[in-house]
Amino acid sequence: MVIYDKYDIVFQEIPNEVSLAFTIKGCPNNCKGCHSPHLRELTGLELNDLVILNLIEKYKDMITCVLFLGGDRWHKEISELCKTVHSKNIKTAMYSGNDIIDDILVRNLDYYKVGRYDENFGGLTSRTTNQRLYKIEDITKGFWK
Repeated sequence: MVIYDKYDIVFQEIPNEVSLAFTIKGCPNNCKGCHSPHLRELTGLELNDLVILNLIEKYKDMITCVLFLGGDRWHKEISELCKTVHSKNIKTAMYSGNDIIDDILVRNLDYYKVGRYDENFGGLTSRTTNQRLYKIEDITKGFWK
């Protein structure tokens, strides 16, 4: 069961997307300088298909993406939630503090941010950042005749 703290509509976390963003609880990373240490706790609201579908319906004329801010404890569950999002033709994204790309997630994400926050390098807006945001695109159909 994925647990979240809150959601918001955000405009800058994924370039050229308006995202319904969920702050996910249970972060295992303990990054130095973390701006949201309360997200390490395992208390909050259950995030499931019904919650996501209701919010997509509510904001359908506004959003182009659903973003999971965190979720490193819940890779399999987040991947399943992404399938629900994709059924509504909405893109998916996740911010991870991991330094490796998880194949379970790649199959169902359109955008994937990896890398622990390191205050010495800064976040995604810093040219020296150690973090990377990837746009994942399956171009296999380009071979089909």
